[in-house]
Amino acid sequence: MGIYSQIPNVNAHLHTPFSFSAFEKLTDALDMANDEDVKIVGINDFYSMDGYEEWNKEALKRRIYPLFNIEFISLQNEDQKNGIRVNDPNNPGRTYISGKGLSCPPALKEPFASQLADVRKESNAQVKEMYNRLNDILKAFDAGFVLNFNVIEEKLSKGLVRERHLAKALRMSTYIHFKNEPEEIKSFLEKIFDGKKLKSDIYDYAGVENEIRGNLLKAGGAAFVPEDPKAFLPLDDVRKIIIAAGGIPTYPFLADDAKGEFTDFENDIEKAAEILKQRGIFSTEFITTRNSMEVLEKYAGYLHDIGFVVTFGTEHNTPAMEPIKLSVRGGDQLSERLKQINYDGACVVAAHQERIRNGKPGYVDTEGNANISQRDEFIKEGNKLIQVVIRG
Repeated sequence: MGIYSQIPNVNAHLHTPFSFSAFEKLTDALDMANDEDVKIVGINDFYSMDGYEEWNKEALKRRIYPLFNIEFISLQNEDQKNGIRVNDPNNPGRTYISGKGLSCPPALKEPFASQLADVRKESNAQVKEMYNRLNDILKAFDAGFVLNFNVIEEKLSKGLVRERHLAKALRMSTYIHFKNEPEEIKSFLEKIFDGKKLKSDIYDYAGVENEIRGNLLKAGGAAFVPEDPKAFLPLDDVRKIIIAAGGIPTYPFLADDAKGEFTDFENDIEKAAEILKQRGIFSTEFITTRNSMEVLEKYAGYLHDIGFVVTFGTEHNTPAMEPIKLSVRGGDQLSERLKQINYDGACVVAAHQERIRNGKPGYVDTEGNANISQRDEFIKEGNKLIQVVIRG
């Protein structure tokens, strides 16, 4: 067990309503974590730090240790030109990047604050155009109702509107308009799906919303709008924003999918690790429900052993509600080895964000260079911080 007698449960990657989430309220995630005995939790919204102070306050009330994270979608132009799929299996060059252990309260100076604001603006603009196309579809089919963007923004989101919000709004409006009559709802949805049958039970709200998104809002759908390249900053620019906000740039691995396949970038873990280090990234994460135990132990174990910070999470950025306590694909709980790796990573992030809060150098410096030689010291320091909170 190392420096602790019992390894606390950690979930270091949870989306909240400040981007899109399975949770109606930010506190729902913390209540669920508390019920499942998850002691360290990380907020991890797209392009947003707006939930940090509430996350901090409400987590501490529950004797849960809060981590403060963020997520971006960046673009690697060379990888795109060469057709290399990184951690988006469908879009070469597109690269998801997280930041771990950012400053709370949020602190981001110029020009980085404006860069983040511009990315949010471009993201909302793309979704607004999809909203317009959805309303055009509703009018073309004489639906008898249209969507209201202001209502979506005010009632379903926290200011950042994503395509999943549109899918939820359309599902809710359809059910209200057709007075929850199953056959009328199915008939209408199949009509606007261009004749495709609804596969989900209409009471499976998450399933219905996923079908709306897949049939209308994704590539090939009638309301799909390609993202403007301005919505994607180069990876190094994202890295600099994360560092300026006090965080640790972190690469989210997809690793193996249900077919046992990997992206081009991730297929060779040793090569991928070397490239990440060359790009100034010394921290990684996994969404464990995507992966087999065997691959997770191989990938996470290798990265941990060569000095990377490694953490795990569940995302919860779809309508489907799943447990917060981590498991691998198929439902098995993490091995003791994986629990230790995850906790070690959370300890480093905890120590880093506490040092940054107190104006001291963190795990990465202002250039993003990682203090790998002192990782064990950060683990011990973070463990002490976490134990004080969770033991009360």
